[in-house]
Amino acid sequence: MTSAEQLKTYVDTWWSSVQDLLTLLEELSEPDWDLPTDLPGWDVRAIASHVAHLESLTAGAPREEASVSEASHIKSPMSQFNEIGVLTRRSAPRASIIDEIRRYTSVRHDELLASPPEDPAPAPGMFGAIGWTTGKLLRNRPFDIWLHEQDIRRATGRPGNLDSPGALHTTDYLLEAVGFVLAKKAGSAPGTSVVVEVEGHAPYAFTVTKEGKGVPVADPVTAPTVTLSTDRETYVLLTGGRASGDPAKVEITGDTALGTKIVENLNITP
Repeated sequence: MTSAEQLKTYVDTWWSSVQDLLTLLEELSEPDWDLPTDLPGWDVRAIASHVAHLESLTAGAPREEASVSEASHIKSPMSQFNEIGVLTRRSAPRASIIDEIRRYTSVRHDELLASPPEDPAPAPGMFGAIGWTTGKLLRNRPFDIWLHEQDIRRATGRPGNLDSPGALHTTDYLLEAVGFVLAKKAGSAPGTSVVVEVEGHAPYAFTVTKEGKGVPVADPVTAPTVTLSTDRETYVLLTGGRASGDPAKVEITGDTALGTKIVENLNITP
């Protein structure tokens, strides 16, 4: 797949994920918007507001300002920034938040179709200012959209959409980070290897180099130090740091102590 084809895939996956999210939001009642989610300090309205905030910025809207008070769920500059979009829409009607998502994503989608993106061109606006390329931005948007769609589904008792393009994209994206968990977060020695088997995906294998880096292994590992097997939803919940993730749903074969340590440290989202 060429770079241009890959970027088009990201755009198509993002667009389908946006449509899935909009459909879900339209189904919700007013009380649903006040339900708490797996994300500390955020209800359904906060998640929808966050999506509207980021998609508006991606489409060229001006940066927003708000006074962010100290709170237990605000632990980094990024979380402070994300809170701005929540605060500026706290009293907005739900219909206006949905319309904002629809309007700005449509603007951005039209732009991307009219002028196909290139990489490593800088991403537009503030995303380029923090060093992101167009490719990184386009890869992150379906990831963010689908994860938050799932947050809303769990909060409102509407499970599903676990086999969508966004689901496959997000899970593969998260699978790529296991090498970092193996080497850095679990502190594994050089030569240690792990294979992760997530239902519906090809196995991902990683080993630790003599320099202490966790790198993917191109060829199948016949006797890995440890193998982790689970379903897609469990894996996403654990790597996404969601409170409802259940480590007991991960089957560990081989070095049980290492496998347990990896599972305990799977959260890789900021």
